This record gives sequence, structure tokens and C-alpha cells, in this order.
Amino acid sequence: MSLVPPSGVNMRGAVDLSSLVNRPPAAIPGATAAGAAPTSVPVPSLTLEGTDANFGEVLELSMTVPVIVDLWAEWCEPCKQLTPILEKLVAEYEGRFVLAKVDVDSNPQLTQAFQAQSIPTVAAVIGGQPVQLFNGAIPEGQVREVLQRVLQLAAEHGVTGTAVAPEHTGDAEETAEASVPVEPELPPLHREAYEAIERGDYAAATALYKTAVAQDPRDQMAIAGLAQVGLLARLHGKTMAGIRAEAAAEPGDLDAQLLVADLDLSGGHIEDAFDRLLALFPTQDPSGKNRIRERILDLFEVIGQDDPRVPPTRSRLTALLY
Repeated sequence: MSLVPPSGVNMRGAVDLSSLVNRPPAAIPGATAAGAAPTSVPVPSLTLEGTDANFGEVLELSMTVPVIVDLWAEWCEPCKQLTPILEKLVAEYEGRFVLAKVDVDSNPQLTQAFQAQSIPTVAAVIGGQPVQLFNGAIPEGQVREVLQRVLQLAAEHGVTGTAVAPEHTGDAEETAEASVPVEPELPPLHREAYEAIERGDYAAATALYKTAVAQDPRDQMAIAGLAQVGLLARLHGKTMAGIRAEAAAEPGDLDAQLLVADLDLSGGHIEDAFDRLLALFPTQDPSGKNRIRERILDLFEVIGQDDPRVPPTRSRLTALLY
């Protein structure tokens, strides 16, 4: 499974968790045993402690519900700003994802596996596959946007279950009746686009985001969403091996080469994707050069305009254009 990075987040590629996956996991009390794939899964809490010993069980949990991993330390001041935000949001989303807090001082294997060169580092695990999200403390609004993209990504890969914790089961019928899932506050067109993505209807999602952009050309979430849906649609139904085999067999096929760049970026190999497109640029006629330019600009929106790899790529593209 190739995971496409949520728009606006910082991807650093695949994370090797094989040493943790392959060991017999220490159980998290209350978690579902391996095997079944229920639509809901009981957990002792929506906020769990992830450790080197029990992370195999966390990976198993991620087959049903996305897991957000917060790598922190007691001495880390930015962590004290970010962790409460994550804890608040995991409660608001009512089981649509689970938070696993990992103390880097006590869990060196996980710290290395998630490439936590600084903390806080936040990642997601979806269907057993890790996705790097961001480093450092960011505002609550940005955290919400990242989580929304994570849920879109999880839906694309069929991870749409719900975690059920004792503190959210309620002790009265009144609580159950009032327990309406809290959705992120999104404009109607954004909400409809997200629902279309969940259904796999990328054409409808594209049309909705285009309408949002037409109504407000400064709507950066819609612009980013449009780029994200485009990437999902181009890769939908294709395999990694098939994409790479076609590109190798047809080196002059621009469509095949553009798709490999999409695949590279979706797997977190962002520099490889841009290097491929920029190397291909001088060999094309004006029409092909314009397509490559448009694809690069589109991928900027997928990874986020504030990604540090955008400025140098933009400079290289400008040098080729002029």
C-alpha cells in the first residue's frame, strides 16, 4: 500500500518499523486481538501510552482506526503546548482516531523508528503504515487541518473504524442520545468534498473544490484539497510495480513519467519526485514543459507551500524556464 501524504504536512518517507512489527506484541488491555477487522474497536482510553514493548499492538489497532503518534519528553517545553491540543482533539473526534503518546527518553527504538530528530514529532500510523506529519508545536487550527487530511488518507485506504473507550460509552441513555460525533468545522463545500473522497468519488470532490475556489480564489484549503484529490485520482487503481514498470518500458512517455513522480511523492520521496520532473523538463516540447510546470506547482500544494523543499525546487524551475 502506498500512502499519499496529507496536504500541508511534512513527509520524510517510509519509516522502518519491522523490528517492532515482527516481535510478539505486549498487549494493550482492551485492544482487539489480531485477526478480525471490526468497524469499532474497544480501547482502554482514546489516549494510550506507546512503548517499545507494546507498539506491535498499536500497529494492529491502526488497521481499524488511525493512530496519531506524539513523540514527547517531560523536559520539552513545546511538547507541553502541543500535547494538550492533541488530547483535546482526540476527545472531540470521539474515536475517529487514537492518540499514542511516546516518551522518547524511555523508548529509544520508537524514537529511532520515527526519525525523531527533534521533539515534539508527530506522525500517524494508518493500516500499519507510518506517515510523518510535522515537527514542533503548531497552532490548534493547523493541527485540525492536518488531522482532517489524515482522516481523508485513512478513508482512501479503508481505515474508517471507531475506537470506543470507557470514558465515551456513557452511563446514561441521555448521554448516548446526545453523543453526536463532533465533526471539524468546515465550510459546506469542503464538507461535501470530504464526504465525496470518503466514497471514492474523486470527480465529485474535484468539482466541489473547484466551486469553492471559484467562490473564493484565496481559499487555500480548497486549493490544497484540489491538488490532493488530483493526486489520489491519478494513483487510484494502480499498483506501484505497474507504474514503475510502465515508466521503465516507455521512457519517452510523459504521462508515465509524471505518474512515477506522483508515486514518489506519495511515498514520501519528495526530492526524487521533483528531481525526476526537473530532469525531464529540458527534453520536452513547449506543451510538455508546460505540463511538467503545472504538475510541479500542483505538487507544491500537496506537500504545502511552506515545505522547505518548495523554494529550491521553485528556483530550479525558474532557471529552466528563463
